[in-house]
Amino acid sequence: MTVAAFPAPPRKTVLEVRDVRVAYGRVEAVRDVSLTIREGEIVAIIGPNGAGKTTLLAGLMGLLPLSGTMTVFGETLGNGPEVGALVRRGVALIPEKRELFTSLSVEDNLRLGAFDRYRRGDRTLAASLSEIFALFPRLHERREQAAGTLSGGERQMLAMGRALMAAPKLLMLDEPSLGLAPLVTRDVLATVAGLRDRGIACLLVEQNARAALAIADTACVMESGRIVAAGPARDIASDPRVIQTYLGTRSGG
Repeated sequence: MTVAAFPAPPRKTVLEVRDVRVAYGRVEAVRDVSLTIREGEIVAIIGPNGAGKTTLLAGLMGLLPLSGTMTVFGETLGNGPEVGALVRRGVALIPEKRELFTSLSVEDNLRLGAFDRYRRGDRTLAASLSEIFALFPRLHERREQAAGTLSGGERQMLAMGRALMAAPKLLMLDEPSLGLAPLVTRDVLATVAGLRDRGIACLLVEQNARAALAIADTACVMESGRIVAAGPARDIASDPRVIQTYLGTRSGG
């Protein structure tokens, strides 16, 4: 007996931007950027320093003026994004500098990540906290320790855990491996890859282009405020120009 194979239902679009521009002061740092992210998809943005990658994330999160068309979970934002509204819709950003409350404990930082959920009457926060501690056992060990005393890798874990406490459907990460040792970078990016199984979409800006392309589904190359190449991550990783400019060659072949 032959069983018919049915195609998987298409993944819902989480974020779609068209011809987006972002200004940093009087400087238009991002120009004519378009991209689409679907649920459970990892989109990586690679490029040189000063390309506008961080500025793009700031604009998408409502931290800088943005023009163009931005649609979040099917709703087009007519006047540009606003931070509070995006958080309520399920968007979270882990900034490059992590921006932890260094004088507060690890657990208090995590609980603050769920503040909007608490304010809306969500009473499942204890279960979410347990999930974060299961995902990052080191944070459970350090839960009463001040965030400012953590190592770089532990701070990145805390920044990720705090963002996940908001129960995001779209997580934007700005240089999560910055300043981390190679083994810690591997673990952090493996955690990002695991979010795919939870249906969380990720927009990943990452200096380690090789590692980012290894976990991404789709990738964009950004230079001078514009996206100059985009496509499946495996195709971007095999592009001769990308290899020469961003990946180099592995020693020993």
